Amino acid sequence: MNVWMDDRYTIEINEEIDTHWAELVTEAGPMELQKTEAFLYQSKEPMPVEDDLRFRIEEKTYPVYFRGVVTDPAFDAAYPAEKEILGATRQDGGTVFRVWTPSASSVRICTYSQTYPMHRKYNGTWERWTDDCPHGTPYWYEAEVHGETIRTPDPYAKALTVNSRESVVYFPEGRQSVSERPPLQHTQDAVIYEIHVRDATIHPDSGAENKGTYLGLAEKGTVSPEGYTTGLSYIKELGVTHVELLPVNDFARVDDLAPEKQYNWGYDPLFFQVPEGSYASRPDVPEVRITELQYLIDTFHEEGLHVVLDVVFNHVYVMEESPFEKLVPWYYFRRHWSGEISNGTGVGNDMATERHMVRKFFLDTIDYWLCHFRVDGFRFDLMGALDQETMRQIELRCREEDSPILLLGEGWDLPTALAPDQKTVNTQAGDVPGIRFFNDMFRDSLKGPVFDVESLGYVNGKGLGIERMFQLVKGSADPFDKGSPPHTSEVTQTVNYIECHDNHTLWDKLERSNKGESEEDRRALHQMASGLMLVSQGVPFLHAGQEFYRTKSGDGNSYISPDEINRLDWRQREVHEEDIQFIRSLIDLRRRFDIFRLRTNEAVRKRLYRLQTPAPVFGFMLLDTDRDFCVYANPVKRRQEIELPSPGPWQLLVSNKESRDVTIHSEFTMLEPYEFLVIKKSRR
Repeated sequence: MNVWMDDRYTIEINEEIDTHWAELVTEAGPMELQKTEAFLYQSKEPMPVEDDLRFRIEEKTYPVYFRGVVTDPAFDAAYPAEKEILGATRQDGGTVFRVWTPSASSVRICTYSQTYPMHRKYNGTWERWTDDCPHGTPYWYEAEVHGETIRTPDPYAKALTVNSRESVVYFPEGRQSVSERPPLQHTQDAVIYEIHVRDATIHPDSGAENKGTYLGLAEKGTVSPEGYTTGLSYIKELGVTHVELLPVNDFARVDDLAPEKQYNWGYDPLFFQVPEGSYASRPDVPEVRITELQYLIDTFHEEGLHVVLDVVFNHVYVMEESPFEKLVPWYYFRRHWSGEISNGTGVGNDMATERHMVRKFFLDTIDYWLCHFRVDGFRFDLMGALDQETMRQIELRCREEDSPILLLGEGWDLPTALAPDQKTVNTQAGDVPGIRFFNDMFRDSLKGPVFDVESLGYVNGKGLGIERMFQLVKGSADPFDKGSPPHTSEVTQTVNYIECHDNHTLWDKLERSNKGESEEDRRALHQMASGLMLVSQGVPFLHAGQEFYRTKSGDGNSYISPDEINRLDWRQREVHEEDIQFIRSLIDLRRRFDIFRLRTNEAVRKRLYRLQTPAPVFGFMLLDTDRDFCVYANPVKRRQEIELPSPGPWQLLVSNKESRDVTIHSEFTMLEPYEFLVIKKSRR
């Protein structure tokens, strides 16, 4: 018979028995239980969760297994292991292993040649020191949990054998960064460039020798067949500050030894503190993936680029197969009051980050990437499923670094089993002031709602929704409509974007939503959208290849689509060099003038003004200390005369139209069809 504790008052058994009375045997003595339903017994007093409990009927006793009770705060209080150093670490000339599993009745470390019983501590941590498991030793845990033997790698593994079969003892203490983090005064100065390691160099014309790998993206001086820069050299030349890597921790679906057979963005996490093996030159050598990712990050730093990791703390690939669920069933994942698994993420499970040891795991993970890889930021996938306290503690940990750490995420309100006021969503941004949120309102207002590929926005809909434009370019920290909340509390919390790895690229969308336009006109609309993003307050976010009209052949969800769909086409980079220069110029403008990177709502309200323009032209003015900037967008296919705020001379800074005069002397000028224009005038 199996006996389960679902809360501190309820015992459930899986066999119906005749007697209405039973006892719970505790260290303090027996507790009386009364049958309330066919398979349920209740106690009048809360049952202790820190004891080795037994259920007794007449002369028979049965172990009591923790089930739903692990979600009770009393369980966290009974097994406080937040200060434990978990995993395999060096100590006293040997290796000490620690794993937290209060649910286990026995645990042992297993290697290919030996088994080592572990000893239980008061807080549910099992521990064993040995001098027989040096650096490089593969190992796993076997444990008796709920009457069954489970086998699992270490959730705190720092290294793995090929395809995540076993954890490997790895001591990272000797790691020394070749280069320090590049200087960064404030995270508001960031320009983010999102890229997938494999996409970056897998194309035959990428010029990289080690295509589709960490080493390939780290290669300097790569060029296309016509001699144009590619890869790392191209990214540096573009002028962005931060490169955001799609997940590079260990994930499922791709065979480490035959990566060409499958593709994955990386949002199927297996092990959170180990680099992905399919990007390594030797995935069969555990240390190689670690040193090659470290080399990639060091190389980016040498080139003046910061590195942001995309982390997936909201779920695991398959809950039932994860070390977390095997070691402490029911604890690491959220459930509804009925016991049903919470699936707010839509991928089968939601990590319960609000519980102490789940939070500890992710804080330890952040610490590991900061200390041993020297990363410069984190992007949190489905951040709305993470609790605010965990995010606040992550932000506090990141403040300890010697350079500002960029933190951003998807602040969507997901139907996960977490109290609404605990969710890290953009409408509650004021509760997590150090965190930035992707601005979906910006994206959808400019090009139309993302899940309707034929929908229209301001840029591709002849000025549709112009009434929202000024609030968007101001950073979305003020309400859009009377009585509605702003996107975020502060201008420093918004990330403006037009496209990302998800959904259709902007080019593919325009091909559907504006199929009646010529290709030349669609390129102008595309540039207008990117231009408005790059001159808006907040942090701009570019999807790799966006600047040369990246296409995925109409695929709106390419997470496991082949390389032919996902790879960066470096031939397109050759064709559109002049259009890329348009983006370079805007990035350079943003980096040269602080007025495009204001750090307070008050400064934005004082410095930005909407200009009077003929509909549907949109214009706004930025007042700097000794100069003025004007930005105009004309979303229709006709010339429009506009009156400037004052007579010239106005200096041309950026335009997507070649015929534009370099200097405007008059108080009036003409905007060409689909023109995006930035001009400047000195007050001296």
